[in-house]
Amino acid sequence: MRLLSDAELAQILDKEIFHKISAAADSLGVECYVVGGYVRDLFLERPSNDIDVVVVGSGIEVADALRKSLGKKAHISVFRNFGTAQVKFKDLEVEFVGARKESYTRGSRKPIVEDGTLEDDQNRRDFTINALAVCLNKDRFGELVDPFDGVYDMEDGIIRTPLDPDITFSDDPLRMMRCIRFATQLNFYIEDETFEALERNAERIKIISGERVEEELNKIMMTPTPSKGFVDLQRCGLLKLIMPELSVLDIVETRGGRAHKNNFYHTLEVLDNVCKKSDNLWLRWAALMHDIGKTKSKRWDPLVGWTFHNHNYLGAKMVPDIFRRMKLPMDAKMKYVQKMVDLHMRPIAIADDVVTDSAVRRLINDAGDDIDDLMTLCEADITSKNQVRKQRFLENFRMVREKLADLKEKDFKRLLQPVIDGNEIMEMFNLKPSREVGTLKQTLKNAVLDNKVPNEREPLMELLMKKAKSMRLC
Repeated sequence: MRLLSDAELAQILDKEIFHKISAAADSLGVECYVVGGYVRDLFLERPSNDIDVVVVGSGIEVADALRKSLGKKAHISVFRNFGTAQVKFKDLEVEFVGARKESYTRGSRKPIVEDGTLEDDQNRRDFTINALAVCLNKDRFGELVDPFDGVYDMEDGIIRTPLDPDITFSDDPLRMMRCIRFATQLNFYIEDETFEALERNAERIKIISGERVEEELNKIMMTPTPSKGFVDLQRCGLLKLIMPELSVLDIVETRGGRAHKNNFYHTLEVLDNVCKKSDNLWLRWAALMHDIGKTKSKRWDPLVGWTFHNHNYLGAKMVPDIFRRMKLPMDAKMKYVQKMVDLHMRPIAIADDVVTDSAVRRLINDAGDDIDDLMTLCEADITSKNQVRKQRFLENFRMVREKLADLKEKDFKRLLQPVIDGNEIMEMFNLKPSREVGTLKQTLKNAVLDNKVPNEREPLMELLMKKAKSMRLC
């Protein structure tokens, strides 16, 4: 983070687009401010191309004036129902809105909107770090307006609401998801009073559409350490409402002096491990769901202790219903997650035994093109605190990977070997091992490798006879 003076902010904002906005606002005699995430990210030194501008007056009028001053390369979209407008220019998007105050009814997150002051607009912001405003008018260009000390909260790494958090979250419950998302993305701490309000208002999340919740969850999933977000979701009671199948894993049961591990925290460790190796969102979802079948499969065996037989199979059966309820995509992405959950025990079973060609070939066949992702998930799944055991599994997985690579190469080569071999060529043309046989074999091989003919008997035979005739062998 970098503390910035008004002069430094003016220097950073010394760009054509901001001066054009300034001129447009001044020409109409209205105040305008760049606000929200763009300002926050200036202090946090994070890149941002999305600019939000609040106008104390008509945001649409300022947007239209800006579009005219930028010329033909600028495009404006006007949303009169919301009193907003968007100007696109090169790689920038500038959103304009008139300053407003909002009020809410209990059963909806759709606000009743009225014209307001800058103060009203900042009061309605979700968090102090998003309530910063920098004036763009020429006579105050670069002046920071920070009524809630959002800059100091950024410095301290704190997420809190500008006003009463109970009102903030009750009015728009999606802000609860955003609270945890920002804390996860920025690695910030949620201030105690704000967190307690999350707990009190968790049930309000039920009025939010699954699509909006999914959007925030995906943003949490794409952070370097999503476990932080899911721990917060579990602690405040949101997770049991959003994804109860994951929440119920947070238990350790003991019987006969033998306890099983906490599968919730194990899952989060696996998820973080995957994140170190892959930015594939759906592989991350597979990691989050890989053990959801354990609640249904848990059994006590007096001889061996706690067992979770077939949890992969039961978990895979649960995936479609979870995706459907959470408004996650029901297409190939769901199928991919389902397959990963179903197969995640297979490499472990192979690695625990003698690694045979046939077992690995079957795995390749079942996993298809996703075999490398599956191995990444399985390696991430080794969370044992016993370093000797952990190293043994990792070494076995290394052998499985080597076998995979070896078989892929072998099978690839086998597929590229022409179906007509040298013995058949010698028999057809009554030849002994000779240069002529080598030439004919190479002709067929080159044709297959260059994909000139399919590796099938009829087209290869046609090519062979043509070549043999040119060599006067028939």
